[in-house]
Amino acid sequence: MAMVTDPSGAPGQPPRRLLFGTVAEEYERHRLGYPDQVADTVFAYARKPVRTAVEIGAGTGKATRLFAGHGVAVTALEPDRQMLSVLRRTTAGLPVSVVHADFETFETDQRFDLVFAAAAWHWTDSDTRWQRAVRLLAPGAIVASFGRPADIADPEPFAAVEAIERSLLPTDPSSGPGTADDMGWPGSEMLAVEELTDVRQLDLPSGLTVDTDDYVARLGTVSAYLLLAPDARADALRRIRDVLPDRIRLDTTVRLHLATKR
Repeated sequence: MAMVTDPSGAPGQPPRRLLFGTVAEEYERHRLGYPDQVADTVFAYARKPVRTAVEIGAGTGKATRLFAGHGVAVTALEPDRQMLSVLRRTTAGLPVSVVHADFETFETDQRFDLVFAAAAWHWTDSDTRWQRAVRLLAPGAIVASFGRPADIADPEPFAAVEAIERSLLPTDPSSGPGTADDMGWPGSEMLAVEELTDVRQLDLPSGLTVDTDDYVARLGTVSAYLLLAPDARADALRRIRDVLPDRIRLDTTVRLHLATKR
């Protein structure tokens, strides 16, 4: 079954969602985690205690550790074996069951208090994802999707990087319609699911100043860069480093979408 937002990018190349394993250790080192405010917001929204959860596309466990660290028993789904290896290591000792599976093939009779995805919902099959999510939820349970893009906060360096990316990179998977002023994706899809109610979009503002070398290293774990041949990727990252100062400000706001199963 084809993933509608998951083109391979080149003959012989793995599906885009499976490219991250090639840089699994770098992904764990350079990708941002999620603040406690995300879990606190989810728990405050929930109509009943959140004790169990299934995570879609757990990666190296950035969000897995957030919820498991609050005592939630997380079933963490991850389709990439190399990411899975890091995930097992980073969640050792926590209430996490690591499962080598994607969302489309995972089967269980268990019903969960929470189904969530951290910067991974766009890798799922748009034809089936909501039916699958609803089926995994207990009555009154919740679904949550969130991400932390960490874009450059200042207009001039942001524009400089954007210009280089537009000239060199393939198009990123669409995050669907929506702007900062209306219900963005995937909340716009949640609204159309009959079994879901009380759909909310929340922004959790934050900012961070980082060394530019760390920022550029994080870019090297983004799928659009991973689609490039190694030499082309290195050249793109060098060009971006050359247009940036040594330290940059990032907008690390988390956008969170929530809905409840009727």
